[in-house]
Amino acid sequence: MLQVFDRPQCCSSGVCGPEVDPVLVTFAADLEWLTREGVAVERINPVQQPEAFAANALVREELEKHGVDCLPLMVLDRAVVSRGTFPNRSQLAAWTGVAIGRPADLPVLKSGCCGGTGNGSDSCC
Repeated sequence: MLQVFDRPQCCSSGVCGPEVDPVLVTFAADLEWLTREGVAVERINPVQQPEAFAANALVREELEKHGVDCLPLMVLDRAVVSRGTFPNRSQLAAWTGVAIGRPADLPVLKSGCCGGTGNGSDSCC
């Protein structure tokens, strides 16, 4: 299980309010992707779940050593894998053993700039 001990945020994902941090949007999408890939993910916000912070000895220890700068804290199977930054999808995949599929193939135009026959009679867009 991947546990994300977040910085204090107004909501569970941080993707709310008038000015949303694009890093949080990407991270939320990456966590959703990880969940779809079968990885158990738990995101814990100290504002909404202070007891989860207080009850976790590893998190308390990290906070004592590093202060709040260790947040967000990524804990995988009871071991810290990252602190102080939101990891990208590649890092999440590497930690959890999930393969990142290659992007879907985009259609390739056979000829002409707009997919025409390329015989010179096609007008470009």
